[in-house]
Amino acid sequence: MSDHPSTFEGTPGNTGALNWEDRAALHRKDDGDGVLDGAKSLKRGSFAEIIEHLMLLPGDDREAYVIEKAGDREYSADEAAALYQHPDFPRND
Repeated sequence: MSDHPSTFEGTPGNTGALNWEDRAALHRKDDGDGVLDGAKSLKRGSFAEIIEHLMLLPGDDREAYVIEKAGDREYSADEAAALYQHPDFPRND
């Protein structure tokens, strides 16, 4: 869900649709965030690519990671798993 302002009147452009192409990064849940947070990412790509990558990990291992999406939103492994089941998820099958 993109919440970046539009260029028209500076209002948010949130349509309620998920933006699978937003930039995202995979991080360890316990990496401490901070000033160098961007340098601590393990993988970068589109939101859909990072979700798909996380879903390739064994279930118990997933819990150690979070997805940081453009717009400063962090998704847990459980949230990512639910989004992976979303009917609009762009699968690479």
